[in-house]
Amino acid sequence: MSLELRALSGPALEAALDDLAALRIEVFRDFPYLYDGDLDYERRYLETYVQSGNALLVGVFDGLRLVGAATGTPMEDHEDDFAAPMARAGLALNDVYYCAESVLLPDYRGRGLGHAFFDLREAHARQLGRRYATFCAVIRPEDHPLRPTDYRPLDSFWRSRGYAPAPGVVAHFAWKDVAQAGESLKALQVWTRRL
Repeated sequence: MSLELRALSGPALEAALDDLAALRIEVFRDFPYLYDGDLDYERRYLETYVQSGNALLVGVFDGLRLVGAATGTPMEDHEDDFAAPMARAGLALNDVYYCAESVLLPDYRGRGLGHAFFDLREAHARQLGRRYATFCAVIRPEDHPLRPTDYRPLDSFWRSRGYAPAPGVVAHFAWKDVAQAGESLKALQVWTRRL
């Protein structure tokens, strides 16, 4: 299988957003996110990347098909729901690059693409003079009824990249879970590393 990894910004990033929206909906439907997404919401959410002059989309393409993606923006260009807890923790937002989603279809996992996602976003953040890279991960209870028996959290991977949970720094964001009637607020642990 021949895969191509591309860093997209500007018009190329904008052209890939519908494919990214569909990929986010598919991948985030699984545990732990359990996201019951729709394209209208996705288009509004992803507008952040169009508006930010320094956003980055790292895409993995199998031929013309987008099979994986990771995004990032300067923290001050992203959702206040994520930025506010970092600011309260004393991080200057103009020092932080937010590594938003990393989504990859199951058949393409285990090939080192997760490292490539972080490598390219962290390099971009350094070029922008950022001192920290950060992301958020949803917090779900160990006994969640939809947790698969073979589920493996990514904590050890993130730690191997130099990230650690920021003590007491938790963001809150609402979305609709699968099998729920409406949105509910979720807690997301902020992970950070110094660049």
